[in-house]
Amino acid sequence: MNIYVSNLSFNVNDEDLHDFFADYGEVSSAKVITDKFTQKSRGFGFVEMSDDEAARKAIAELDGGIVEGRAIKVTEARPREERPAGNGGGDRRSFSRGGNNNRY
Repeated sequence: MNIYVSNLSFNVNDEDLHDFFADYGEVSSAKVITDKFTQKSRGFGFVEMSDDEAARKAIAELDGGIVEGRAIKVTEARPREERPAGNGGGDRRSFSRGGNNNRY
């Protein structure tokens, strides 16, 4: 089961995240997500556990727990939502005045 952990202290690293869950069962992977430019933590991460029952117990017991003064949020991870391709999608507003040169 893939587990989402948020509101992590920026001091928490992959090994720390692994250790939080290791008491509940085998941890396949633990990854704190970092900013691609600064390499600093973004305050959330993912843990993969092979035993779903152990993962559910870890979620139930760790959700709301205090880690380095912060109440962490622990839930089952949802599949990543697809983003539109191209320039970010959505309705982009133009800030140009077009052909009208009138001043306000």
